[in-house]
Amino acid sequence: MTLNSASPDFIDRLRAVLPVAAFREAAPRYFEEPRGRWQGQGVVLAPGSAEGVAQVVRACAAARVPVVPYGGGTGLVGGQIAPDGPVPVILSLERMRAVRGIWPGENVMVVEAGAILQDIHTAAEEAGRLFPLSIASKGSARIGGLLATNAGGVNVLRYGNARDLCLGLEAVLPDGRIWHGLKRLRKDNTGYDLRNLLIGSEGTLGVITAAALRLAPRPAGEGTALMSVAGPQAALDLLALARDHMGEGVSAFELMHRQGLDFLAETLPDIRQPFAVPPEWFVLIDVGLARGLDPAGALEALFAEGVEAGLVSDGVIAQSQAQRHAFWEVREQIPEANRRIGSIASHDISLPLSAIPAFVARGAGVVAGLGDFRINCFGHLGDGNLHYNVFPAPGRTREDHRADRDAISRAVHDLVHEMGGSVSAEHGIGRLKTADLERYGDPVRLDALRAIKAALDPSGIMNPGAVLRGGA
Repeated sequence: MTLNSASPDFIDRLRAVLPVAAFREAAPRYFEEPRGRWQGQGVVLAPGSAEGVAQVVRACAAARVPVVPYGGGTGLVGGQIAPDGPVPVILSLERMRAVRGIWPGENVMVVEAGAILQDIHTAAEEAGRLFPLSIASKGSARIGGLLATNAGGVNVLRYGNARDLCLGLEAVLPDGRIWHGLKRLRKDNTGYDLRNLLIGSEGTLGVITAAALRLAPRPAGEGTALMSVAGPQAALDLLALARDHMGEGVSAFELMHRQGLDFLAETLPDIRQPFAVPPEWFVLIDVGLARGLDPAGALEALFAEGVEAGLVSDGVIAQSQAQRHAFWEVREQIPEANRRIGSIASHDISLPLSAIPAFVARGAGVVAGLGDFRINCFGHLGDGNLHYNVFPAPGRTREDHRADRDAISRAVHDLVHEMGGSVSAEHGIGRLKTADLERYGDPVRLDALRAIKAALDPSGIMNPGAVLRGGA
């Protein structure tokens, strides 16, 4: 169906029902995305309540004006950007940041969709609890966007994706009605799960306005170690040992390659390198254990068994919180180092755990067959999610290889698909991967997705062009 631009007359009609505070200047941040692939457009509105969001969506539905929900703007696949087509309403949730309630005994917190992840962490900590979703952009990412993209992060191994950390939602549907689904229940077996339909829909089926989040007890003791390993297979074997030793106490298990350390040394030299001699492969292990258990002792026992099994050749166990933070800084600054080097093609992929060593070996051959490139492969090994990024050789830039990007991504994604993996592990589809979804998606599933979109959003106003090409 034909959509219309948000005209001055349309905005004037909204001024009659919305407060002045809901209208935002068109600052550049609303129209940019972190990787610089697109430049957006739109009229920015920031309602202060679910009813305000509903008023905007109702008006847009009546006038057939597109709506692009906007959280913290940290998405990496362009879901928050409208680069072409009719001028949309950019619907920002930035004014809806309240914590509506915390029930520590239930391990539940209810927050509005504009709450920043770091603020949620702080509120949970003050209540003696933990909200375990953690990503590098936690200082600016907002919970509504994190749920809309089903964000992952470093603690998925233990606590699951954003989907697993949400008990209920409040959301505005494409016709402007508010769904009041903020239940704090673990069990609610009453038909189709609208909550899980909206989570991961990237704003194409509605606008999340609040969420009931699942909290966890704070571990009594935490520990972190870096260990050099012989390769991805040794890392997987060490992960199995770690879980044998500590069970669900293993919170994160991150795989990194020497290329990441080289990029850090080149672009962020103030970050302290953890090894005197950078290993080819190493892992970061983070554990959180209950009272009476010693994280450092458990990591020491794991290191000793890993050495004896020929899996580990070197390692260091954090002796303080400052050292834990220093270890994590290495992992969390690798994406920034990558950005400064400038990747030709970045891939957010997942694979069955047992397929990862073969993928790493085969992927290197596939990329080498396309030219002289460097690969920085790192990521959340514990849940099978790798960030497989391809860079130019020293002395060259990504601009020199702009024409190679699509061929590299196609080759990497073809291999991932062949090996039973996914071409989008945690970043979503957005606008970047709509063609990938069509190429690799199951046709029956795609038909079901289109039918759901058509049923809930028959006018196609909700984030058109995201997830499903053409908006339906």
